[in-house]
Amino acid sequence: MILKYDVLVIGGGHAGCEAATAAANMGAKTCLVTMDMNKIAQMSCNPAVGGIAKGQIVREIDALGGQMGLVTDATAIQFRMLNRGKGPAVWSPRAQCDRGKFIWEWRRVLDETPNLDIWQDQAEELLVEKASLSSLKGDTIVPKGNEAPSGAIGGAVIGVRTIWGCELRAKAVIITAGTFLNGLLHIGRKMVPGGRIAEPAVTHFTESITRHGIRSARMKTGTPVRLDKRTVHFEDMEIQDGENDFHQFSFMGEHRILKQLPCWMCYTNPEVHETLRTGLADSPLYNGQIQSIGPRYCPSIETKLVTFPDKDQHLLFLEPEGETTNEMYLNGFSSSLPMEVQIAALRKIPGLRDAKAYRPGYAIEYDFFDPTQLKHSLESKIIEGLFMAGQVNGTTGYEEAGCQGTIAGINAALKAGSAGCCSTATDKTFTLARDEAYIGVLIDDLVTKGVDEPYRMFTSRAEYRILLRQDDADARLTEKAYELGLAKRERYDRWMEKKKQVEAIESFCQQTPIKAKDVNDGLTQLGTTPLERGCRLIDLVSRPQLSLNNLSDIVPSLKEFLNGIDDRKEEIIEAAEIRIKYKGYIDRERMVAEKMHRLESIRIKGHFNYMEMNSLSTEARQKLTAIEPETLAQASRIPGVSPSDINVLLVLMGR
Repeated sequence: MILKYDVLVIGGGHAGCEAATAAANMGAKTCLVTMDMNKIAQMSCNPAVGGIAKGQIVREIDALGGQMGLVTDATAIQFRMLNRGKGPAVWSPRAQCDRGKFIWEWRRVLDETPNLDIWQDQAEELLVEKASLSSLKGDTIVPKGNEAPSGAIGGAVIGVRTIWGCELRAKAVIITAGTFLNGLLHIGRKMVPGGRIAEPAVTHFTESITRHGIRSARMKTGTPVRLDKRTVHFEDMEIQDGENDFHQFSFMGEHRILKQLPCWMCYTNPEVHETLRTGLADSPLYNGQIQSIGPRYCPSIETKLVTFPDKDQHLLFLEPEGETTNEMYLNGFSSSLPMEVQIAALRKIPGLRDAKAYRPGYAIEYDFFDPTQLKHSLESKIIEGLFMAGQVNGTTGYEEAGCQGTIAGINAALKAGSAGCCSTATDKTFTLARDEAYIGVLIDDLVTKGVDEPYRMFTSRAEYRILLRQDDADARLTEKAYELGLAKRERYDRWMEKKKQVEAIESFCQQTPIKAKDVNDGLTQLGTTPLERGCRLIDLVSRPQLSLNNLSDIVPSLKEFLNGIDDRKEEIIEAAEIRIKYKGYIDRERMVAEKMHRLESIRIKGHFNYMEMNSLSTEARQKLTAIEPETLAQASRIPGVSPSDINVLLVLMGR
């Protein structure tokens, strides 16, 4: 049987679901291929969305018209805004979700998306029309050395063949296979093929891709034990409640639909550590069983012991898996030690002394593809029409996967000719710069620098953090998404109304005069210096001790003005206040970003044969040849390319 589509998405995880809905909502006839329709968008590890920098990414997905924020808000059982003790540039939303309801909410979204079919099957072979050397385009990489079999040089994707012999043909194919490609599970010395526990691995598919010249390698990740809450002594733990203010993920969704639940904190201790050490000889991480690299910033408990041998305790979070289930997730206790060692160790924690486990933690090794083989659109440089998103690009995390899926879905739809070119899509591609979104930072890091460990986003990776706040994702991205046809009219109108209200508050504060005698008593009570002379209201709002809300108690005209905001009042007030307080920083960072854009405008792709340029360092010649940067700015971000190398290229471009 042969089925024909515009866009084909392989894998129903977080990247695949966002890719499929993005392409379909842009008008592309789309098919999502998944091994199990009942495990759509499975939260394989922690049933939580967001966190440091990750929360900003989810807000950006939402502002672009994606679904993760909406699904999270509909299934959240705890919400918190992290980093409140720091400036708003690094405030990061995070929500604990009901794992089961999250799956079924995503399933509902997919079922109700026009132009989208679901096919339950397993991809086995990528179908590619071969290209000859004479027909290769200028932006296609010819494999070097023995990276591909003889005669296998790029080409154009035409679809996939499944294990049941079905041929799915498409103009663009997006690979979002997560950890399933040749996945191998580890618990102690026991190894079982699988993509997740109790789910089969996907064999042969990697090889059907690499035979065309695409490089693959192996990575490792892991997950903790799951516990029965009926056997937990919560009286020996510290409760961690969520927050119930106006914040949420989506600019459009409903607010706190499900019952809100607490999380709990506890600590390991020397007895726990001693028990864990007895199993290190059987740990696949240390006995040579696992060769691949795991995530640096989410280490297993045994890695913590080895890396920090003098540390007597490690913080753990016990988190609910759902609104009604007894299953709980022990955050911070990821492990692949023998199961009896894991359970014996956790029972040395007072609150878990009688704990029963549903299943132990485990590690998983899987295939990924070197992301430097991709364009910023996430299309392969080697196989035309082939896109990749998520963990197959060397990232870790639902949020990192979801945003890649969104960008891949947009560009696959454009590639398939299903959406017209617009002002934000140059040459029928849509990309985001590093000063436009964390998504832009992530993708630029991947395709420019590559990965040597699972990539996780942090605020520290972004040089323009003040421009990339969680509160202004809609300001940065919604109009772009509307021009693409991904953000719908309702979202666009909602943003335009918010924009008007925010600007009105700023204008009111700029124009409203304040007399010292009218406010000084109130300023003293609010813990800030009284005025010596009159000023504008905006000068008071700029003070760190003051806010629009507490100022409205001593400035009646401000209270009256703010009371005129009917919809989303708190969200609009917060957005306006941040823009006022941080205007100087925002303007300065935007100026720096604009200077960098000058280098972004200097296109160097195809201008140089780097290997013949003896004025460049050897490392620079090798890296520039391998990555083939589009612009001088991208070249400057490649590890191993020095400022002096960039100066050489600038001089030669001038000639």
